[in-house]
Amino acid sequence: MRVALGLSYDGSNFCGWQSQPSRCGVQDALESAIAKIAQHSVRVHAAGRTDTGVHAVGQVVHFDTDSLRPTSAWVRGVNAYLPATIRVEWAHEVDDDFHARFSAQARSYQYLLYNAPVAPALMATKAGWFHLPLNLSAMTEAATYLLGEHDFSAFRASECQAKTALRHLHQAEVSAVGKYIVFNFSANAFLQHQVRNMIGALIYIGKGAYPPDYMKVLLQKRDRNLSPPTFSASGLYLTAVRYDDKWHLPIVKSDAKSIKLPI
Repeated sequence: MRVALGLSYDGSNFCGWQSQPSRCGVQDALESAIAKIAQHSVRVHAAGRTDTGVHAVGQVVHFDTDSLRPTSAWVRGVNAYLPATIRVEWAHEVDDDFHARFSAQARSYQYLLYNAPVAPALMATKAGWFHLPLNLSAMTEAATYLLGEHDFSAFRASECQAKTALRHLHQAEVSAVGKYIVFNFSANAFLQHQVRNMIGALIYIGKGAYPPDYMKVLLQKRDRNLSPPTFSASGLYLTAVRYDDKWHLPIVKSDAKSIKLPI
């Protein structure tokens, strides 16, 4: 039997999603908790392998088990063995050909940036921070150049193992909410560090270091060395993963959930 789970987690104290020898990954904690309910070891597969410090409110995973349990056991039971910073939101039995990663049609990420002279004490690990004023209209224009299918080599990590840098972005939006600037991205898939690298480029454009159409130059040159530094992981959230309706997953239908801001 294959079971899909919806997860939310605070990534601040984890070394990313992926299992590590030191057992510090979100995957490690989740597999341990599921094993307590299933009464056998399990291997969990995720839609998105978030980096150290990255959060999630819409992660989707799956695992296989021979243990017959009510759906509630995979939610309340597993949560009883998880740290408070990881929650199973829902569980759903799926066919064996479902795969959390390979069946996904799109992923959505949201980045929260606190734009003020002093960093936010209560959001120190929940939002990125930039102290200089940023030009919202310049960043909004620059973001439009990211839409569509491109080679995103300028925005991939040097250790990225993806076979191709081609990705299709169908959402790249920038908006202001009080002292926060909110970035929303949706694509068929993302390269390692792609969102944080795009945020870094947008911030450099926002502070006036480059014009908005410099984003086109980065896409055309496909050279990571021409792109600004990778931005902080603190403000990044995996907000949603979209699947075909045939799987009947209890996922919020909007492309992305909104993170509540303390404003």
